[in-house]
Formats: sequence, structure tokens, C-alpha cells
Amino acid sequence: MTINTNTLISITEANQNFSKVTRLVDENGAAVILKNDVPRYLVIEFCQAESEQLSPDEDVMAISKRLIEKNRQAYEVLAK
Repeated sequence: MTINTNTLISITEANQNFSKVTRLVDENGAAVILKNDVPRYLVIEFCQAESEQLSPDEDVMAISKRLIEKNRQAYEVLAK
């Protein structure tokens, strides 16, 4: 997942204009809500969340490795 700077929105603006958050998700697949200028929440489409569900016997390390590999570019951008 790459982070599009157009999908970033402050928590204050998200609170005052949630329809803007949903529009961002509809247009880009996700919206990142910032709290104190730090990414805090990720809003995604429900169908995308369903595809992220895990089997019950998958352990935490396997999940972490899978998510890190899948979202490596996003983590690198956030680490800057």
C-alpha cells in the first residue's frame, strides 16, 4: 500500500466533515486520519477489510511479516 498524500486528513476535519473521509475512501480505497500530525487511523472499504481477515491459527509473527511485506512502501514513507 502506498500512501497518497491526498488521502491524509486531520482528525478535526474528519470529525467535522466525515463525508469527505468517505469520499476519499471511495476514490482512493483508503483514508488516513492524522492525530497531532501523525497517522493514527486507517479507514478502508468494508469489502477490503473482509479480505484482510485471518485464519484463527495464524500466529502474530506470521501476521506481522505478511503485513510488513504487503505494506512495505507505506511503512518506509511513514518512517521518514
